[in-house]
Amino acid sequence: MRLLCVALLLIAPVVRAADDVTLASPDGAVRFRLVRLHGDRLAYEVRFKDKPAVGPSRLGLTVDGADLGQGAAVGSPEPYAIDDKHPLHTGHALAVAHSNGIRVPVKHPKTGTAYTLDVRAFNDGVAFRFVVPGDGPRVPDEATAFTLPAGSTVWFHDLEGHYEAAYKKADVAVVPAGQWVGPPLTARLPDNLGYVSITESALTNYSGMALKAAGDRTFDAVLGHAHHVSYPFRLRYKADIERLSKPAAVSGPITTPWRVIMVAADLNALVNSDLVANLAPPPDPKLFPAGAKTAWVKPGRAVWKYLDGGQGTVDGVKEFSRLAGELGFEYQVVEGFWSRWTDAQVKDVVDYSRKQGVGLWFWRHSRELRTPEAREAFFQKLEDSGVVGAKIDFFDHEHKEVVDLYQALLRDAARHRILVNFHGANKPTGESRTWPNELIREGVRGMESSKLLARAQHNTTLPFTRYLAGPADYTPVLFGPRRGDTTWAHQVATAVVFTEPLLTYGAHPKTLLDHPAVEMIKSIPATWDETVVLPPSEIGEVAVFARRKGDAWFLAVLNGPAARRVKVPLAFLGNGKYHALEVRDDPTEAAAVRVEKAAANRDGSVTLELPAGGGFVGRYTH
Repeated sequence: MRLLCVALLLIAPVVRAADDVTLASPDGAVRFRLVRLHGDRLAYEVRFKDKPAVGPSRLGLTVDGADLGQGAAVGSPEPYAIDDKHPLHTGHALAVAHSNGIRVPVKHPKTGTAYTLDVRAFNDGVAFRFVVPGDGPRVPDEATAFTLPAGSTVWFHDLEGHYEAAYKKADVAVVPAGQWVGPPLTARLPDNLGYVSITESALTNYSGMALKAAGDRTFDAVLGHAHHVSYPFRLRYKADIERLSKPAAVSGPITTPWRVIMVAADLNALVNSDLVANLAPPPDPKLFPAGAKTAWVKPGRAVWKYLDGGQGTVDGVKEFSRLAGELGFEYQVVEGFWSRWTDAQVKDVVDYSRKQGVGLWFWRHSRELRTPEAREAFFQKLEDSGVVGAKIDFFDHEHKEVVDLYQALLRDAARHRILVNFHGANKPTGESRTWPNELIREGVRGMESSKLLARAQHNTTLPFTRYLAGPADYTPVLFGPRRGDTTWAHQVATAVVFTEPLLTYGAHPKTLLDHPAVEMIKSIPATWDETVVLPPSEIGEVAVFARRKGDAWFLAVLNGPAARRVKVPLAFLGNGKYHALEVRDDPTEAAAVRVEKAAANRDGSVTLELPAGGGFVGRYTH
């Protein structure tokens, strides 16, 4: 990372007039402004194209009960800039981190506490955090809010299922006070200005942030100890509720996570925002010498028996690995029944699977890995056995104690070169950049939810809400009743639209091999070099994604709950002729597809008559 600090007075638009500090993005379209509320309250606003994206909102934190934003005195900002690139395993191969920044010295007169407000303005949004020097332990808490403009439409979910819930859509003015919101909170701004999405990045040594509606279009940041206790946590950890309802102390300097506000003119810019990853610390070069491209960090596709049948035995796992090999998939995720096997049986299964070109992931309950000794024994066993990954489950909370466990697991797994998939998890906050061995985490209401039948609207909402924070393990593609109100073509299209570097299919591998769309399924990669979100995409209504891997383009359409006719120009293709493989809805049967081959070029288009919950996938190769 390159920090250019002094010369910035010439290149970073930082304005200081009296008590007014303004920072602009490199392109000048996004502006963060430090303001006051009620004369004495530190606050901020964010403007996009000189219109409100976040209105004047409280800014600050408390330490040991003292509100450090109340009556705070602001000093002269120190400007800096960041111009960096780093690889990703997501919807595009390279993230560009280009921003202007300021470090603003602040002093709280009543306590004498001096601290720094760190702000960065990117072309796709702004972020800020606080750094409070000193010795600990001290107890920080939130005093920041986000006020959205009148006329905004918001998409949000509550915390009853932790981060596994269906989204609601509402005018921001009618969201009731007391409504819990699990970030990211996405909003469409009035007057066709664009979109914002609010979340956090670089969550470490701190409790996670959720939002709570305060009324009047305002959402307060709330730390993990004060969150609504989710049903999964009440079910599994009843004895821990009282302890985790107390604020967490931080020893030494306090560095809050970045409070992230993505800002985008359209859905394409929103989906392609790298803010969360860009704000996370880079990986340790000793553990990851090539960052996300480190040799043992390998995204891939997986089979899994949990949703669509299969035997939880040595022979059953071998059969799934054989079928995964036929599909060309790289992995199999094995649930907890493996722990009943002998070491000889584990070795037998691993060796057999390796001969099929398939690596194994083993499931473990997180409460069994709370001590350094337990983690060392588990990851050493996986390494010695040749198991490549760990699926670790049941966190269900964002208190600092749980956040610390995530970090310890990632660190210890990396020392043993073990890949990680977290389930029962909170939203990602850039961990997959800092710890590239985290290929994916759940934190989404996916196919495991058997009662969610209104999937058409849910699936067309997720790409513009939850997936903005990072990859999500939805375990997509099922052809039975769990598909709800979606068609077979829609199900295949989710494998393209949902960003999943560990792309674990819900369907039985034999079902995939026997499916009419098997040629398409075999060819869908787990990561992408480029993503373009196309019209007429609309949150909760329709998602139209063009994604490129190498020279091959895939066009995927997820339709929501209303039938529609869509015409998609193929202008995203390169020059020359392409061979097209297309998976379309069968107009007479939702549980069927039509597979067609054709010629295509960038001057052409695809016209689709999409039923409610319908879908489409096209693959275009030279």
